[in-house]
Amino acid sequence: MNKTITFLSSLVQRVAESNDLNSQFQIQKVSVFHGLTRPTISIQSYLERIFKYANCSPSCLIVAYVYLDRFTQKQPSLPINSFNVHRLLITSVMVAAKFMDDLYFNNAYYAKVGGISTAEINFLEVDFLFGLSFNLNVTPTTFTTYCSYLQREMLMLQPPLESSIDSSLSLGNSLKLHLCFDEDDPSHKQQQLAV
Repeated sequence: MNKTITFLSSLVQRVAESNDLNSQFQIQKVSVFHGLTRPTISIQSYLERIFKYANCSPSCLIVAYVYLDRFTQKQPSLPINSFNVHRLLITSVMVAAKFMDDLYFNNAYYAKVGGISTAEINFLEVDFLFGLSFNLNVTPTTFTTYCSYLQREMLMLQPPLESSIDSSLSLGNSLKLHLCFDEDDPSHKQQQLAV
C-alpha cells in the first residue's frame, strides 16, 4: 500500500505544481478548499497520515483519486494547486471511505487527522459533494483505468532501463487542469461497481 501512496502523491504533486505554474496564465478562483498559506507537510506525508489513521481500504484511495479528477473536471476554474491540495485530499478520502467502506470514522475524526476543524470538514464535504454533483458511483472500468494511471506513474518514477523513454508514458499534456481521465467518453461502459 505504501507504493500506492507514493505513486498517487507523486501524481497529485506534479498536478499541483503544474497548476501553480499555470496560475499566472489562467484564472483560478479561491474556494473553501484554498488555504491562506501552503501547508508545510508534504503531500506524501499527508496521504500516509490519512491512510495510517483513517484506516481506509486500499480501493478507497483509488476512488478518492477518481473523485479528485471528477471534481477538477466539473470545476475547471478550481484546479488542484499547492494551496488547496491537502483539503481536497482529506475531503476526497473521507467521502470515498463513507461511500466504499463498511466501517469508517465520523467527520470529527477526519478533521483531527487532517488538521482542520470539524466545522471546516463538514463545510468542505458539502462543497465537495455539490462540486461532484453527488456523482459518487465508480464503475469497474473507471476503477481499472485509474489503477492503470497509477501503474503508469510507477513506471515514470522508476529509472529507465534504456536511454530512451517511451513517450506514451508521458502525462505532460494531461496535467494542466485534470488528473487524467474523462469518464464522459461514450466508449466507456456504464457498470455499477460491486463493493
